[in-house]
Amino acid sequence: MRRVTILGATGSIGQNTVDLIRREPAAYDVVALTGGANIARLAEDARALGADLAVTAYDDRLEDLRAALAGSGIAVAAGTQAVIEAARRPADWIMSAIVGSAGLAPGLAALEQGTTLALANKESLVCAGALLLETAQRHGARILPVDSEHSAVFQALAGEDLAAVERIVITASGGAFRDWPVERLAGATVAEASSHPNWDMGQRITIDSASMFNKAMEVIETREFFGVKPEQIEVLVHPESLVHALVGFNDGALMAHVGAPDMRHAIGYALHWPERRALPVPRLDLAAVGALTFRAPDEVRYPALRLARAVMETGGLAGAVFNAAKERSLDGFIAGRLGFLEMAAVVERVLDRFLTQGHHVTAAMTLDNVSETDHVARMWADEAMAERAG
Repeated sequence: MRRVTILGATGSIGQNTVDLIRREPAAYDVVALTGGANIARLAEDARALGADLAVTAYDDRLEDLRAALAGSGIAVAAGTQAVIEAARRPADWIMSAIVGSAGLAPGLAALEQGTTLALANKESLVCAGALLLETAQRHGARILPVDSEHSAVFQALAGEDLAAVERIVITASGGAFRDWPVERLAGATVAEASSHPNWDMGQRITIDSASMFNKAMEVIETREFFGVKPEQIEVLVHPESLVHALVGFNDGALMAHVGAPDMRHAIGYALHWPERRALPVPRLDLAAVGALTFRAPDEVRYPALRLARAVMETGGLAGAVFNAAKERSLDGFIAGRLGFLEMAAVVERVLDRFLTQGHHVTAAMTLDNVSETDHVARMWADEAMAERAG
């Protein structure tokens, strides 16, 4: 029986992970589940999976969680430090599905016990890829990618020599606005940006898909995870969302991972690795699909991709700056403080300020330095939003 923990159990990735584990309850001993404000969902899943521990990241929701799990025998805790402690509990496999930079410290704590970390928290690699990978190596831990694109690349590389890889192509649906005229984007609303044409995801990642900030993050993640050069990474808009990534080799061949847009593909692959087991996902009828289409992304429409290239060129802690400014600008858009196109402008303003003011983008890659950079970048993003508001 495998001991498993799900960090971020109440989010979209977490819920898909819960679904797979609930289908084989005898195969897993659930050590801990962590979540946010959705106490009812967290408690229901903790009971259903027989978890030893349930943790909410919010200190002020501890009593609610305790009441929801009264009589279950399941231990409860609350707060960011409690989430980190949950990640330190011995487990064979830990899903890192916390959204945002908040997932970095728990992910590092999990790796320090030398376990397998299924990484859906792309922000960890964007903000501190070198730190995450070094921690895994030092403790004999393994990181398995769970983003659909990076899982696809990982699978295409199975048994291959990375030195033979010429390019990695990750695909993007183009999000809610892929067919909108560029001039219409400035007036896009939160509701319009929150509807994805293919994937069923949370609001924040759906909006990030519409702005292509999610794909920009994944470009940086590809660089960090696979160690390829930035110029070897390409993005293609693929409206059908059936080809998740392609790997091009030095003999001219392209290997593609093709499957329905269902995150249980990537989660299940990581959960069962190194085996490949049956999964409850749709099977494609390619004759019914008929055609697959691709086009180059327009960086006027999607400036986030250009900014990702600048981040990779800068290196160091630039990824932490990029992510923090992106998260705050997204907060601003959701709150009505920024227009859709203004998010990229705020992120670029913060990146430029870090570079021109010589802030410690080149400082050592430590958790403290990443956290400090994240804090300053968020503060500067708030200042940039205030300036734009007049």
